[in-house]
Amino acid sequence: MIWARAVGLLLGTVADRVIPDPQRHHPVAWFGTWAAALEAHDYRDSRAAGVGHVTLSLAPLVALGVAAEAVGRRHPAAQVALTALATWAVTGGSSLAREGETMATFLADGDLAAARNRLSWLCGRQADELDEPELARAALESVAENTADAVVAPLFWGAVSGVPGLLVHRGINTLDAMVGHHNERYENFGMVAARLDDAACWLPARITGALACGLAGTRRSVAWQTMRRDAHDHPSPNGGWCESAFAGALGVQLGGRNVYPGGRVEHRGLLGDGPRPVAADLRRASALARRVQEAAALAASALALAAVMRTDHESDERNAR
Repeated sequence: MIWARAVGLLLGTVADRVIPDPQRHHPVAWFGTWAAALEAHDYRDSRAAGVGHVTLSLAPLVALGVAAEAVGRRHPAAQVALTALATWAVTGGSSLAREGETMATFLADGDLAAARNRLSWLCGRQADELDEPELARAALESVAENTADAVVAPLFWGAVSGVPGLLVHRGINTLDAMVGHHNERYENFGMVAARLDDAACWLPARITGALACGLAGTRRSVAWQTMRRDAHDHPSPNGGWCESAFAGALGVQLGGRNVYPGGRVEHRGLLGDGPRPVAADLRRASALARRVQEAAALAASALALAAVMRTDHESDERNAR
């Protein structure tokens, strides 16, 4: 049934809102354990080894996704359930927004120690010397970028490819987080994972920026102008579209100097024209991320319907020949 995938994506998004991620035995954590176990055996300081690692890591997800789609083609109710389950497992919109709200609460209460400790839940920056605006900036940038990585991208690939798209995208994104780093160990081994993640999120990142701008209310035109002007001033091929759109929508300025564990320093271009963000801005960013998730789920469901209808039409044409 053409509606099954679309309904499954919507139900999975609702489930993400109402069913918290389990603290233990989360499916994404299972995959991370599998990938880490593989790395212990297949790590070599070479790109070829990285190709093998990505291939072996993703193979079970491909097999699981293909099996789920095969069952779904025979049983529409099962397709709805399996798509909803996979969508809930791989999307992290609600947990991302809640982390942003938690950070905002710590900052509003003046509890910088708690905020510095909590920042590691959102990003990997060195936080021990960051003040409120820099903590709010780091968290806000993470909320913006991860709205693409953890919400819009999985929904997009779920719409296009069903359960395999949902699972494989999440696997690629997790591998990038594990090995896609610019350091001595992973510069070669993690290159393939990093490039795959960039490619998988190229279009979803731009969709995220467009949705954030479209949902910016009275700042809609400013957000569009900011995104078009500043998106390329970010070192990531994707992150700048999300962060500049959020900066314009919220009237704050992001970017600047970031310090990472080990003393690595990164200077990023400035995004937006407003003041540095504070706790209230971070809370507004979390609300905007939730609205983007809702809009993305509706758009993904519409795309799923269109994709399946086109596939069925092409199949009917081939059979008629």
